Amino acid sequence: MSWILKLILAADLGAIAILAFAYPHLMVGPGKLIPGHKQLEADCFACHAPLTGSSSERCASCHKPAEIGRLTTKGLPLLKPLTKTPFHQKLVSKDCVACHSDHSGVKRYREQGRFNHALLQKDTLGQCQSCHKLPTDSLHRQISGNCSQCHNQHKWSPATFDHDKYFVLDRDHHARCVTCHEGSNYKTYTCYGCHEHTPASIRREHIEEGIRNFSNCVKCHRSADEHEGGGGEGGDDG
Repeated sequence: MSWILKLILAADLGAIAILAFAYPHLMVGPGKLIPGHKQLEADCFACHAPLTGSSSERCASCHKPAEIGRLTTKGLPLLKPLTKTPFHQKLVSKDCVACHSDHSGVKRYREQGRFNHALLQKDTLGQCQSCHKLPTDSLHRQISGNCSQCHNQHKWSPATFDHDKYFVLDRDHHARCVTCHEGSNYKTYTCYGCHEHTPASIRREHIEEGIRNFSNCVKCHRSADEHEGGGGEGGDDG
């Protein structure tokens, strides 16, 4: 009887192998494709190479990198672009499967919304507004560019910048960003846009008090209190 069981088992395995190659979308497919790929439902090898899985080269045979985000696979202009600016042309490599899958059983387009910015060319990394919409809250409406001064590309929220750590925006200093930060450069500031004193008079007053290192106002006056002090060393600031 053992040889009969072996024969039946071999026949079953043979039938499964034949069916897997004849109807792979039914036998081994992990789920349905996205609607745009519906016509490929029964043609696994349009995207997969035998025994090696999906191939970026096969993706590019239909989705030409230079046209992604601009034209359809038939060469027609996109009526409703998926992104504000095509960015696939700015990737360091054409590794489609690093970001995209298709079958619903393996989570379609995995990592969608969590794009790895390390895939972008260096000259594109700082051009946040070419892909992202500007925030519309009252703070960000005052700011243009320089996103990376407060945010990073690994975790956008919460922002890494804490204004109170450097200067407290109390009721006397609830001003627009450009009042202190000129030219959208938030790494520099000026206090002379509002106060009636001049650099020369401030220098004279500080020297009279024996304070020579006073070029950085908020080092001593983090809350803008005239008598706050603390940090005005006697060393010369040059």
